[in-house]
Amino acid sequence: MAAKRDDGSTLVAENRKARHEYFITDSWEAGIELLGSEVKSLRRGQSNIAESYASVEDQGVWLINSYIAEYPGASLFPHEPRRKRRLLMHAKEIHKIAIAVERKGMTLVPLELYFNEKGRAKVKVGLAQGKNQSDKRQDAAKRDWNRQKARLMRDRG
Repeated sequence: MAAKRDDGSTLVAENRKARHEYFITDSWEAGIELLGSEVKSLRRGQSNIAESYASVEDQGVWLINSYIAEYPGASLFPHEPRRKRRLLMHAKEIHKIAIAVERKGMTLVPLELYFNEKGRAKVKVGLAQGKNQSDKRQDAAKRDWNRQKARLMRDRG
């Protein structure tokens, strides 16, 4: 199910692998164009954005390969679970993202899918650059060291 946050928003899906696989340099909040049955499925917490990505096409940003389960009550007009969904962003933001993706070879990855405090579905997308194996090892070593340091401080204190 969806998790309530301190700021009033409700987290529906999170892409935990993104922070492990990429350096996130910048992030934006974008609205997402959904059908009614998709909103009901999201409210039930039935979605996954782990394998999805975003791309700039036709003067817009599209969320590709995200999974939103079919809602059982919408048998008359069901939606396609893995369809392309348009992200709603300002033209300046889209232009900035398009330049970064083209020139710098960066990727646009979804980080979180949530309902904001007004109840609107939002996607947090991040501009990312891929990590190599040694970067991932360094991050793991740093995480282990911080954990060990906290343990030492707790035992001494």
